[in-house]
Amino acid sequence: MLDIADELNRWCEQGRDFAVATVVATHGSSPRQPGAAMAVDGGGTVIGSVSGGCVEGAVYELCQTALKTGESVVERFGYSDEDAFAVGLTCGGVIDILVTPIRAATDRAAGGMDEPAVRPAVAPALAAAARGDAAAVVRVVAGPAGLLGRLLSVRPDGTHAGALNRPAGVTEPTALERSAVAEALGHLATGRTATVEIGADGSRCGEPVTLLVESSVPPPRMLVFGAIDFASALVRIGKFLGYHVTLCDARPVFATARRFPEADEVVVDWPHRYLDTQRLDGRAVLCVLTHDAKFDVPLLERALRLPVAYVGAMGSRRTHASRLAKLRDAGLGEEELARLRSPIGLDLGGRTPEETALSIAAEIVAARHGASGAPLTGGGIPIHGHRAPAPAPGT
Repeated sequence: MLDIADELNRWCEQGRDFAVATVVATHGSSPRQPGAAMAVDGGGTVIGSVSGGCVEGAVYELCQTALKTGESVVERFGYSDEDAFAVGLTCGGVIDILVTPIRAATDRAAGGMDEPAVRPAVAPALAAAARGDAAAVVRVVAGPAGLLGRLLSVRPDGTHAGALNRPAGVTEPTALERSAVAEALGHLATGRTATVEIGADGSRCGEPVTLLVESSVPPPRMLVFGAIDFASALVRIGKFLGYHVTLCDARPVFATARRFPEADEVVVDWPHRYLDTQRLDGRAVLCVLTHDAKFDVPLLERALRLPVAYVGAMGSRRTHASRLAKLRDAGLGEEELARLRSPIGLDLGGRTPEETALSIAAEIVAARHGASGAPLTGGGIPIHGHRAPAPAPGT
């Protein structure tokens, strides 16, 4: 649900009742991944998507029912060759959807067991995600009776709100809740959303409980070095891909907000000196477009030693060979040099700044997902990214 936190946060502030349908598992080819969400409020307003349109009508009805009953439900949608009118995915995949009602009124679950207040627990996470701050939400997807849809929201400092299997009146978290918090913190560290299975006693054994752990973290950083026309196009596509984009160049006449209005920041400084001041995580990408040794070499000497996702540098093959020699002289080893993507980008045959920016962005996306960048036509390659993500640098 954190992928639509902006609107859900507004709905909470307005006191609206709503139900959230979230993809919790996928099998085969599917258009949306775990964490993708759709929500329906009490007036029938819909936001978000769980399948790109294949099953939204049926999910809408599930949300309406959940709003009336106050009960969570998991539903599986697949594809039936036998029934052309069956509700399912035309791509042939299977998705499991968890529908969670989030109502202002206090509810009682079937069987009379007190239902923990979901809205006060989830509201802080929605507000944090809407602000761009880090937050995680953990929900029970499968497990012992009465736990489906139970929810914890977790902050980066480990504090949390909500309850999973805590008896009424008990303030100390259960072993399951402590394990859930630990899982949430691990997912927050990398910005991942996934399901995990642990025991109801908090261990990896015992009666299994499946949890969906959603994390929302600030946008990843893209640092573009070199205030040239290619950089302007790359800044635009970086913003389109959801990065927080910084443009840095040592020349004040070129590095101006007027020339790069889409950039979140325009910094006038020597690239290596600016990089020394930054704390970057494993999602950050660095694009060096200066192709000038006096800027490139000290910058890359530092960049290739950082645990970032991508380091690419513009330049001809001759420039690249000369640059590698200088970096070896600076003390970089072959493993560090192997991380450098240069000449930068995939071979798309482009010439213009926009085409070059597209080739760089394509290489960044492929590197993020551990993909080859090869054509999908006739290759038998998974279409919707069902592959292991690329390992983090240094692992």
